[in-house]
Amino acid sequence: MFLFDIVDVIRDFLERGGDVLWLIFFTLVLLWALIIERFMYFKNEFPVEKKEAIDEWGTRTDKSSWYAHKIRQATISRMSTKLNQNISVIKMLVAMCPLMGLLGTVTGMIAVFDVMAETGTVNARLMASGISMATIPTMSGMVAALSGLYFGSLLESKAKKEQQKLADALPVSESV
Repeated sequence: MFLFDIVDVIRDFLERGGDVLWLIFFTLVLLWALIIERFMYFKNEFPVEKKEAIDEWGTRTDKSSWYAHKIRQATISRMSTKLNQNISVIKMLVAMCPLMGLLGTVTGMIAVFDVMAETGTVNARLMASGISMATIPTMSGMVAALSGLYFGSLLESKAKKEQQKLADALPVSESV
């Protein structure tokens, strides 16, 4: 019963904010799906891949030649690409959220002006729904961006830190 009440409240909120709020909602769902995927990768998959890379490097007898340095560099680069996967998409979605909120503001204000043009007067009750359509998406876009901004930065710094740890775990020998 409680779950149905929550769904009704969310549906009413989305309807009050207009069509742009649905766009923000789906963007937010995608944003959080990508954030959760990245955390799951760091927790589950990356440690296994890192161990395999370190073990593979540890079995090498040649760690000082130009060829060995290039293999090490390629391994770090490959792992770095996996670490940073989807982080730029997360940052892009975070940047899009306030812009979609601004789009909602504009569409809501257009609705207000349409009511004023149709009625020929300034009727506060008729304008209230348009003003609601103007303010709710703005607030929602900002909240969505703020929620993703922190975790996007956290993931980016975690990826850099893990890349550095990997580089440190693959020591090179001096040329003979």
